Amino acid sequence: MGLNKFTNLFFVLIIVYFYFLDVGVAIVTITSSQFIKDPATLTSNGGNFTLGFFSPQNSTNRYVGIWWQPKFTVIWVANRNQPLNDSSGVVTISEDGNLVVLNGQKQVIWSSNVSHIVSNSSSQLLDSGNLVLQESSTGNSIWQSFEHPSDALLEGIKLTSNKRTSEKVKLTSWKSPSDPSTGSFSLSVERLSIPEVFIWNETRPYWRSGPWNGRIFTGIPAMKAFYLGGFRVGDDGQGRIVLSATEVDEVGFIIYILNSQGNFQENWWDRVKKEWQVRWNSHDLDCDVYGVCGPFASCNSQSSPICSCLRGFEPKNIEEWNRKNWTSGCVRSTPLQCERTNNQNKSVDSNKADGFLPLQMIKVPDFADGSSLTLTSDTCRSQCLENCSCIAYSYDANIGCMSWTENLIDIQQFSNGGLDLYFRVAYTELDKGRNKTVIITITVTIGTAIIVTCAYIMWRRISNHQARKKNSDGILQLNRGESPAEYTSANVIGELSQVKLQELLIFDFGKLATATNNFHPSKKLGQGGFGPVHKGELQDGQEIAVKRLSRASRQGLEEFMNEVAVISKLQHRNLVKLLGCCIEGEEKMLIYEYMPNKSLDAFIFDPSKSKLLDWRKRFSIIEGVARGLLYLHRDSRLKIIHRDLKASNILLDEELNPKISDFGMARIFGGSEDQANTRRVVGTYGYMSPEYAMQGVFSEKSDVFSFGVLLLEIVSGKRNSCFYNDDNSLTLLIFAWIQWTEDNILSLIDQGIYDPSLNEHIIRSLHIGLLCVQEFAADRPSMAAVISMLNNENLDLPSPKQPAYIQNVLSSGSSVASNGLYSLNTVSVSDISGR
Repeated sequence: MGLNKFTNLFFVLIIVYFYFLDVGVAIVTITSSQFIKDPATLTSNGGNFTLGFFSPQNSTNRYVGIWWQPKFTVIWVANRNQPLNDSSGVVTISEDGNLVVLNGQKQVIWSSNVSHIVSNSSSQLLDSGNLVLQESSTGNSIWQSFEHPSDALLEGIKLTSNKRTSEKVKLTSWKSPSDPSTGSFSLSVERLSIPEVFIWNETRPYWRSGPWNGRIFTGIPAMKAFYLGGFRVGDDGQGRIVLSATEVDEVGFIIYILNSQGNFQENWWDRVKKEWQVRWNSHDLDCDVYGVCGPFASCNSQSSPICSCLRGFEPKNIEEWNRKNWTSGCVRSTPLQCERTNNQNKSVDSNKADGFLPLQMIKVPDFADGSSLTLTSDTCRSQCLENCSCIAYSYDANIGCMSWTENLIDIQQFSNGGLDLYFRVAYTELDKGRNKTVIITITVTIGTAIIVTCAYIMWRRISNHQARKKNSDGILQLNRGESPAEYTSANVIGELSQVKLQELLIFDFGKLATATNNFHPSKKLGQGGFGPVHKGELQDGQEIAVKRLSRASRQGLEEFMNEVAVISKLQHRNLVKLLGCCIEGEEKMLIYEYMPNKSLDAFIFDPSKSKLLDWRKRFSIIEGVARGLLYLHRDSRLKIIHRDLKASNILLDEELNPKISDFGMARIFGGSEDQANTRRVVGTYGYMSPEYAMQGVFSEKSDVFSFGVLLLEIVSGKRNSCFYNDDNSLTLLIFAWIQWTEDNILSLIDQGIYDPSLNEHIIRSLHIGLLCVQEFAADRPSMAAVISMLNNENLDLPSPKQPAYIQNVLSSGSSVASNGLYSLNTVSVSDISGR
């Protein structure tokens, strides 16, 4: 009897052993007899990385990949072009010693594909994230995943270009977030004499980094500011140029991803917050696209339009240029003297010799003709001047002398960083430059004198000693982030001179009147506290929106001053573009790009139009607004707090892409400031964070709160300011929290976007919205964290805490207190309607 029990136990153990062997549990090394079967995984010794089967978002296909364990982030995919359509896949070692992925029919759908290897090989996942195939007896590496990267670059991966064979190890994007197959974009090291990183769209250049100077890529200003993590570029001694990423200890773990849109992102792991942060994108601005302005033109994201011909050049196709199609670029307006004399076999007149004009702080153009460290800056210039085919040069102490003989293309102007470029022009352009300098100096001097005189006269007429003191205090308040009680026209002129009004495009009042048919009511787009907004069309056909300041609006006057000061310094695809302004007599107007679909609230709160916004389009709008806010908070030259984010201030272009507008309430923060106080609270009820509404304290987290309210409105299609559930008079915010706590969140989703297959994604977005509207600012995520949550469904989300104002409303359960939502007895709130 005892023997039978022992025998039975033995057979049970055998069965259990083979079962666990079959699913691959506890496998640390892959051999021909030890394999991984879906859904089993293999984890590195330190627990940082995992190898296994996964399905991307919105896909049922199965892939073998490696991901970073703390937050599911795929860094490598084996069978990216050969997906499995079921969970029968196996990772093992084949008879010929290769690492392979098999389907349910035991067919090889992916292989390491190494020839002439021993059969007693094994595979192991290292704690660096590198999957290696090695000889079992010696441990020598035969193949490794780091030598065959997918779309991710991290420490240990080397991107190489062979000088002799032109072979490259490069990154290739996914086709889409749900399809890891090879996409249209790739990233590689090019221009090996002066290395640069290029992103290619198929075979066309899409972005480049600028030359490597031994420490940084000169076309990425963020590197000069030590904003990015580390890169190393060098020759490995075997004829290859190598690019590798380095981890910066004080920053944390860094992964660079080439996404499906061709955007190269730096993602870093915040050890304190335990979340991913996106610190840098290759394509934040329009100027980041390779050659957007064509040859002999410079791109400046802070200008409007962004493209301008170099001095001495003119648009090649003026009609296309006026339509903002700049790809044809510019051509020389005056032939070079050396070209004339060479063609006519004449000597050069020293008084009419060509010269060089400087462009400072730029990404130097593509196709530099090598470099020489033996030349000084002066000899670099003279050598280029003596060679008529040399049309530009640049000198950097670490790179040496660079020169150009072909079209100057992909020049980008920076506000800091970059290099100086000297381009050849005819002597007549040098004279124009000298004359222009004299004329500008005289004009500025006279103009300044006139403005000061006029301002003084106006001030004398409308001010007394007490008013002067009040206006002076008002400007000081504005600079501190507060809004003074009164402003005069003289204040406007003084303030605008501080923000370099002359750098903006000044529109003539008469032309604006013509463009808007004398501001006819049929051209009116909307009305705000500042005054009306009219649609106009300029003579060249460009459509514009004219924001006309009401003469009776003191608040609009403050808005005007603030908006010019703030938005004139900003440039982002998700921010509305300020084209210029007009100040003539009592008229003060701001001119913007025209948004044909008006504002977001006209769509989501309109039963007929809301049907045009399916969930994917709504999510795109949510993500676009988030990226715009991130730019304001982190990535712009100035740190901006918007303070009035709401549906009516989100404008939609012809493709329904969102653009944040109305910066009249915005405030600029200094580099070390995190929050500020104001005695005058302005904004819109329902969108203001509690610490701002109650105490006048505003920060990045104030905008995060407003974003959370906006997100809930977009998903639900309901206005936050309206009441729901008539028995209890609930606002949207409270209604959403009750549905969340009662596990009835589906009732909050707009029926027009209801789709069972998308519910999980929609509910996750609502979850993020509730995290943004938590009562205490410290509990709310940053906008960088919000974007990570939106884009990575594998990130775990914390449970949201009670939103603001709830405890003042709910007495018990879901009942509502009779004393109202909240009280603002100690502050004044200005509710400014949107367009």
